[in-house]
Amino acid sequence: MFVDVAKITIKAGKGGDGAVSFHREKFVAAGGPDGGDGGRGGNVVFVADDNLSTLMDFRYKRKYVAEAGQNGGAARCTGRNAPDLVIRVPRGTLVKEANTGLVMADISGNEPVVVAKGGRGGWGNTHFATPTRQIPKFAKPGLPGQEFEVRLELKLIADVGLIGFPNVGKSTLISVISAAKPKIANYHFTTLSPVLGVVRVGPEQSFVAADIPGLIEGASEGVGLGHDFLRHVERCRLLLHVVDVSGCEGRDPVEDFEKINAELENFSPELAARPQIVLGNKCDIATEEQIEAFRAYIEGKGLTFLPISAAANQGLKALPGLVWEQLQTLPPVQTFEAEYVPQAVPVGERSYTIEKTGEHEFSIDAPWLERILAGSDVDDYESLQYFQRQLGDSGILNDLVAQGVQEDDTIKIGEYEFDYIF
Repeated sequence: MFVDVAKITIKAGKGGDGAVSFHREKFVAAGGPDGGDGGRGGNVVFVADDNLSTLMDFRYKRKYVAEAGQNGGAARCTGRNAPDLVIRVPRGTLVKEANTGLVMADISGNEPVVVAKGGRGGWGNTHFATPTRQIPKFAKPGLPGQEFEVRLELKLIADVGLIGFPNVGKSTLISVISAAKPKIANYHFTTLSPVLGVVRVGPEQSFVAADIPGLIEGASEGVGLGHDFLRHVERCRLLLHVVDVSGCEGRDPVEDFEKINAELENFSPELAARPQIVLGNKCDIATEEQIEAFRAYIEGKGLTFLPISAAANQGLKALPGLVWEQLQTLPPVQTFEAEYVPQAVPVGERSYTIEKTGEHEFSIDAPWLERILAGSDVDDYESLQYFQRQLGDSGILNDLVAQGVQEDDTIKIGEYEFDYIF
């Protein structure tokens, strides 16, 4: 089954927590704090795999979570960095942020792409020792890793795309000029998924062609199969427009040609502007008048026309060379630049919001403060002092007073809750 769209959740690993530890050694008095830092959480990395051709696997597994970094240890030992979580996808897969639809990465090259970054490890209590605070009993917890819901879209990478109405002979053509073996039958929508084939031109000359199925009138609006597969034409540098010049099914070749181009225009004006070679297929059962009339129409538009018969293998000898020559004049396969930029709190910025949730209750939303509180020992005086200093320096205490906080009012910070005392 060909699957070219999937939605998954990816989550990078949390950073390891810093350690609270004190040096203990015989004959060494007051060894001091020696808690190590936590390790970095694992990144989520996407890699192109040419052995994959579909996103089927992502229909069964929807959540991918990287490992957390190791916590810091005694004797200033830093925790181990977590390994990256590598997700293999077919070459040409776009990773988009699910809510905005913006491109996060185009997995077209050979280099791994980090999409979600692991959290930084927390500091051990070694970093908090000062001349006046010589036995800090708190450390920083690791930062959480980035988490995204992403939409995977496969856009096949091919130099040439075969387009045209169903049953005009595209599958037969690609089976003749390449080693691809698509299903071929005399009925519409025989081809239900794109088919790739490598066309050899010379000893070191070849290009990739893709048979794009199901284009009919209304495809850009979701009619037939075209809406699902038009995306696979987007990367093609050159289009081979296959038209049944014989009109054996009662259709007009000129009308067919214009309808397909209209669908391309509706889907993407940029795609409609791609260069085309028009192939008049089934010329073995067409009259000379039909062929010449269609040739005059196509060449009148400034396009190259080639009469062929894929079934009878007529007129195909010159096609690979003609396509190769034109490809040499065209830019490389299109790649998509990353558009999505994760919203990050700048280093040093301590944003927060305060909401009065009851007559004597206030709730503070400040993720950075929750991390400090998580690494504090509320039973230790110096640790509490450090936490209260962060409240004062950030302006939270002044804002609470401005909002009318009273003695013994309840203050909530994430999962933590305490009473306000002047």
